[in-house]
Amino acid sequence: MAERYVKVYTRFNRVWHWSQMVSIMLLFFTGARLLGLHQIGPFGLAVTVHTVVALALLLLWAFATFWLFTTEGWKQFIPRIAGFAKVARFYAYGVFKGEEHPYHKTYERRHNPLQAAAYFALKMALFPAIWISGLLYLTYGVWGANDLGSAMLTLIANIHVLAAFAIASFVVVHIYLLTIGHGFREHVRPMITGYDKIDLCPEGEAYFAKQGKLKPLED
Repeated sequence: MAERYVKVYTRFNRVWHWSQMVSIMLLFFTGARLLGLHQIGPFGLAVTVHTVVALALLLLWAFATFWLFTTEGWKQFIPRIAGFAKVARFYAYGVFKGEEHPYHKTYERRHNPLQAAAYFALKMALFPAIWISGLLYLTYGVWGANDLGSAMLTLIANIHVLAAFAIASFVVVHIYLLTIGHGFREHVRPMITGYDKIDLCPEGEAYFAKQGKLKPLED
């Protein structure tokens, strides 16, 4: 096996990632305004922006989900037990001692076991929680005309806020992890250029070279 730069992130993958990032930041900012955590901008404008951006992001997620299943990209997010303890130990201890990362990326498994588990929880629990609670909150005028409407709205609002804070925590940890190891630039560059450093066998190297998806490591 040898490390090579391989184009593993398509244009859609990169546009999806950065569009999602900008949308989530806008939702955090406007959501904080709705909670009264800051007073920047009119409340009504924050409601409008929050709603429009949330619906646009939901549409983007729908397209991304379709893309992941049609390209079998969903397999990248299936967590595995093998290697989980070693990666967890590295982030908890080894990284502070200057140890090498115990996981080496391959084309089939670009996410280490800890990353895969975190993304799986995000996509299977937190995202659905915030989608469903947000849509229920938005459509309260349709279903809320009953005796339990007010109590249900409070519960839904709390679930929405808790899911938002959980996602915010994920974002903070995600950004922090980008700063360790090989450095922020090395971690972010693949999602800009599409090329990531992964381990390839000679056959894999020949295949990707034929596809025009390789470039020299020194670039």
